[in-house]
Amino acid sequence: MRQRNKPWAKEKLADYPQYVIGSPDQWKGKWHEVFEKKQPLHIEIGTGKGRFISGMAKANPMINYIGIELQDSVIVTALDRIIEEELPNVKLMNVDANNLPTFFEKGEVDRVYLNFSDPWPKTRHAKRRLTYKTFLEIYEDILVDQGEIHFKTDNQGLFEYSLTSFSEYGMLLKYVSLDLHTSNFEGNIMTEYEEKFSNKGNRIYRCEAQYR
Repeated sequence: MRQRNKPWAKEKLADYPQYVIGSPDQWKGKWHEVFEKKQPLHIEIGTGKGRFISGMAKANPMINYIGIELQDSVIVTALDRIIEEELPNVKLMNVDANNLPTFFEKGEVDRVYLNFSDPWPKTRHAKRRLTYKTFLEIYEDILVDQGEIHFKTDNQGLFEYSLTSFSEYGMLLKYVSLDLHTSNFEGNIMTEYEEKFSNKGNRIYRCEAQYR
């Protein structure tokens, strides 16, 4: 979906360094110093407008969160949410997920969330999918031993591809739901896309994959 360009977004992001980390490479290996408390660190890749990451931070004050989003015209809306909520345990990064090892030390992250990622449906674009093996290598590099990826999508093709990708990489599938909103899963925080697609009657898929 094409997002409206907001030429003022970069300036606004720079005006809130308490929430938006401007030079994240400087904090590699010491992210606990960025937050008020030293707590487990969870990151969301493709945080969009921030409904999920802010909701998780509010519901789980004993966990620190970082929302990562490449598009500044999108992440600025996430910033507005965090400013309004005044959440001390969530930060934002306006960076490319391909560069995660530049920003995080090995074993520094406890969990990765992938929510409604671009499905890149054409076979020739498979390498761009956030569950492609090269991305799984990147996540493994920064996650703790036996760290987990929690993944949600409404795209059946991407979900099936991702389950195969996780399995072929040697990961353990701990939880798989083919219809999240009719399951007994508790504590689900919806994203903007999740609410939109669910209201249209789309099935929501979810899985938890653990590195061995």
